[in-house]
Amino acid sequence: MKRDEQSISNALVYPYTNAICEGNVNRIKMIKRQMYGRASFELLRIKVLYA
Repeated sequence: MKRDEQSISNALVYPYTNAICEGNVNRIKMIKRQMYGRASFELLRIKVLYA
């Protein structure tokens, strides 16, 4: 925790968060795992855009 002291203090001081971005990344990774080896990039793109 000593190495990450600045990040911890920033998390406590500022009201900003990257939770929305992290949620979207997690959703896209889940879709990629489900479709791995089954479909083309185009189908993956459509599924990500409309899911």
